[in-house]
Amino acid sequence: MLGSLLALLVGALHVYFLVLEMFLWTKPYGRKVFRLDPAFAEKSATLAANQGLYNGFLAAGLCYGVVTGSTEFILFFLVCVIIAGAYGGATVKPIIYYVQAAPGLAAAAAVLLGL
Repeated sequence: MLGSLLALLVGALHVYFLVLEMFLWTKPYGRKVFRLDPAFAEKSATLAANQGLYNGFLAAGLCYGVVTGSTEFILFFLVCVIIAGAYGGATVKPIIYYVQAAPGLAAAAAVLLGL
């Protein structure tokens, strides 16, 4: 139960990332969150939207896994989240370890422990 709830929380985070990257990237709130100047935000909006779409796929996969009760499906998508978070933390900003990878790792641990 706890593992499923944490997986849904991770899914909700990725829906939030989707909205930020696909719809708010060039808006004041999105620029503030990502500390972007307006010119860079405009130039990189298509790339950000692509990232947002991938975050949506992660959220959809986690939700599907929880709804169907597929532990394997949940773990697959959590591992994807962890890898993406680790890569982002190493290549973009270390805070991504805490915002993306750590929640994914906590959810995966709970699922593996049967919590």
